[in-house]
Amino acid sequence: MLDSYSNQGIIANQIPMDESNNLTIKYEGLLFRSGADTVFAHCGYGTKWTTSKTIKMINTDDGFRVNIPVTRSGTINVAFKDSASNWDNNNGSNYSFSVKSKQ
Repeated sequence: MLDSYSNQGIIANQIPMDESNNLTIKYEGLLFRSGADTVFAHCGYGTKWTTSKTIKMINTDDGFRVNIPVTRSGTINVAFKDSASNWDNNNGSNYSFSVKSKQ
């Protein structure tokens, strides 16, 4: 389900949000539970992953954290990978977060 991934260990702020915010994600998912030492968030807009980038997440005692700058409305897709290139991409569906136009 769009925006609802807490049962998979993905917790995001301010859903829905607008393009003046950062998308902050706390990741306690599969890679964290498997003991990954480093996790990256790969993110982009829409089905074509426009303006995609990979951001190294901050390792904390209870998971990894990342702030993703939100620059436009639409859907931000996120997948996670560790330093050994193991991916958590929600079984190929990715993790998608809604961004509304700034009012």
